[in-house]
Amino acid sequence: MNERISIEEIIRIYKIDHSFLDQLIDLELLHPETDNRIRYIIYEELPHLERFANWHYDLDINLPGIEIIHRLLNQLEDLKNQNRRLLQNVSKFENWEDAEI
Repeated sequence: MNERISIEEIIRIYKIDHSFLDQLIDLELLHPETDNRIRYIIYEELPHLERFANWHYDLDINLPGIEIIHRLLNQLEDLKNQNRRLLQNVSKFENWEDAEI
């Protein structure tokens, strides 16, 4: 089982609005687990929550903006990974060509 923290505890610790957290969940930016009618966020998602809260409360970015920024950052990360794989394939191909000569 993943380490997790209850949503009520998150609200208390991070001092964020319950409605803000609910909206993040509705937009599927966070994925709560439910156990005995208590909703939890897994620890792995806490960095995302912290980032979203900073964007919203410190930078005054609204929820649609947070959703767009998050999606673009994920796309950027995917492109970086894809580029890394392509460069590895090119490197393998170049090494293979050198072996053929």
